[in-house]
Amino acid sequence: MNRPAMLRCDVAIAGGGMVGLSLAAALAELPLDVVVVEPVAAEADEQPSFDSRTTALAAGSRRVLEGVGAWAGIAVQATPIRKIHVSERGVFGFARLTAAEQGVTALGYTIENRLLGQALRRRCGTAARLVHCPAGVQDVVPGEDTARLVTDQGQQIAARLVVAADGARSRVRSACGIEATVSDYDQHAVVAHVETERFHEYTAYERFTPSGPIAVLPITEGRCAIVWTLGPEAARRALGLPDAVFIDELQQAFGLRLGRFTRVGRRQSYPLALTRSDKQSAPRAVIIGNAAQGLHPVAGQGFNLGLRDVATLAEVLADEIGEQGVAADPGAARVIERYTGWRQPDRNAVIRFTDALVRGFGNPFGPLRAARASGLLLFDLFGPAKREFARRTMGMAGPLPRLVRGLPLVVTRPATDRPVQA
Repeated sequence: MNRPAMLRCDVAIAGGGMVGLSLAAALAELPLDVVVVEPVAAEADEQPSFDSRTTALAAGSRRVLEGVGAWAGIAVQATPIRKIHVSERGVFGFARLTAAEQGVTALGYTIENRLLGQALRRRCGTAARLVHCPAGVQDVVPGEDTARLVTDQGQQIAARLVVAADGARSRVRSACGIEATVSDYDQHAVVAHVETERFHEYTAYERFTPSGPIAVLPITEGRCAIVWTLGPEAARRALGLPDAVFIDELQQAFGLRLGRFTRVGRRQSYPLALTRSDKQSAPRAVIIGNAAQGLHPVAGQGFNLGLRDVATLAEVLADEIGEQGVAADPGAARVIERYTGWRQPDRNAVIRFTDALVRGFGNPFGPLRAARASGLLLFDLFGPAKREFARRTMGMAGPLPRLVRGLPLVVTRPATDRPVQA
């Protein structure tokens, strides 16, 4: 039997989920041959990234999606977040952020993963130099000028740059010899859509409870999406409860800020852990999205951090092409080093932030609860702290790539502008 011919490309993206397709859409602006290696067919409905769960998009992430040509496909279905309300059950005090205070139209948006996936697929379908390879990656063999991917279908792909965007259990990350540290939170997220007695008024709630945080996010048709963090056994029990009992227990944990919960849709659950790759790169390879850092959903930072990975890598590659012309090498050590050096501070800050929220608010020690209550009150009154938190929440803190700043990815001159501090 003849072996399939070697497929050659500039960039091979392992993983066709939300982060992988976002990168493919961004690279469509560049003169690069790109292959997306994904075992689920491009037109299939069962891609796990594109399920009925809801993602909170930071304001900076909207700019990225606009820049890669995907926002227009979801703008009508996206729900703005104009207020954020943070509280702790059984503790006096709360903190609020509003878009009006920050001088913006929205602090962020919510969108169903399914709809975002459809928009990204449509955008990638127009990319002339993008090829979809319906396979899984079995191995990565590094070389001096290319890395060779071996798929489970027997295909071999020689790429000058390999991008691992295949999730927290990334096979490509492992094949590149990069380990990951996993910290199990011993929690599960129970997710569902609910209807409420009162209109959400475009407010996102983060309610900390002894079992873990409850996020209640505004979505279309006046409904809300909930992400309720529970212990593993409690989560399994919650999935099996009659609707009326589930609603009653959710009500007791969340309170009455939205009046009564009146209906709940289908419930799902998934385990929560902090997964952090020990390195962000290997020779001829970079690690992005959940393959680099899988976060707790508290504060909704995971996909937004992955999109900043996308925006940064796309800009680094655009600058390499602008500066080197036909001699540009997307997998050169200088390119990878610039990417990893740029991403490390933001990545570390967000990992520390989300982990501290989970562990800090999860500590039931009385004096700490009192300190948290005082902290929430002081935060609500202290403008500079709120502005800094809002910048973090909107994905607008630190050195920002052009797409996050709302600028075109490709400049018309050799790129000399480096990221600016927002």
